[in-house]
Amino acid sequence: MIESLPHIKNLDSGNFFLIAGPCAIESEETTRLIAEKLVELTDKYKIPFIFKGSFRKANRSRIDSFTGIGDEKALNILANIKEEFNVPVTTDIHESSDAEMAAAYVDVLQIPAFLVRQTALVVAAAKTGKAVTLKKGQFLSPESMQFPVEKVTESGNSNVAIIERGTTFGYQDLVVDFRGISTMQQFAPVIMDVTHSLQQPNQSSGVTGGKPALIETIAKAAIAVGADGLFIETHPDPKNAKSDGANMLDLSKMEDLLKKLIRIREAIK
Repeated sequence: MIESLPHIKNLDSGNFFLIAGPCAIESEETTRLIAEKLVELTDKYKIPFIFKGSFRKANRSRIDSFTGIGDEKALNILANIKEEFNVPVTTDIHESSDAEMAAAYVDVLQIPAFLVRQTALVVAAAKTGKAVTLKKGQFLSPESMQFPVEKVTESGNSNVAIIERGTTFGYQDLVVDFRGISTMQQFAPVIMDVTHSLQQPNQSSGVTGGKPALIETIAKAAIAVGADGLFIETHPDPKNAKSDGANMLDLSKMEDLLKKLIRIREAIK
């Protein structure tokens, strides 16, 4: 998938690739600050990079949760990041009608975990011709991810990857079965979602919790078992982020983490 993306750099480095950015597009200023730092780091360490930001957060528990700054405004910010920093960008979509709209601005369409079985949504994304990433549902086995992948490829689109984001464990926790990475690599490249695999969903407050202290642990393990890429949400002030702050990596800690992960990658090659 990644080789087909416009503006992708550092493909000859042998490194894992990185999808990173804020959970949601909050403002142009914050988005640009995050993008600037991530581009600086991934250029410095020769990591293929895709910038991520949700233009709309549709799957919130509470009606008063932040859902976005407006579709067109947020998508224009993503397009500006792509143009200014010369990097591919990605966002998630939630309805079939979102596919064509978002495809006019971004290079990769992400299907959320809760919606990965929605045939119309997956097919609509595939038919845009953009690359598609499929979040593995918390309720799905690794083996079952062959079927969403087939929905994309049988719609005439071979540019597809799977994102592992943990499996439901009880009501309020997730676990990662690292055996699933090699299983799913039989179907498509596999990206480890370090952020959402550390969520603690279904809290009584209606706001998802998380375990950000384990970001490094999950990321290291994913690289050690051969994941093709990593998905990490990051923010300069996670405690005050408008969405999923409990899971995001503080932007100031990204460089140290990437240096450690590159050494692991080199060791296993």
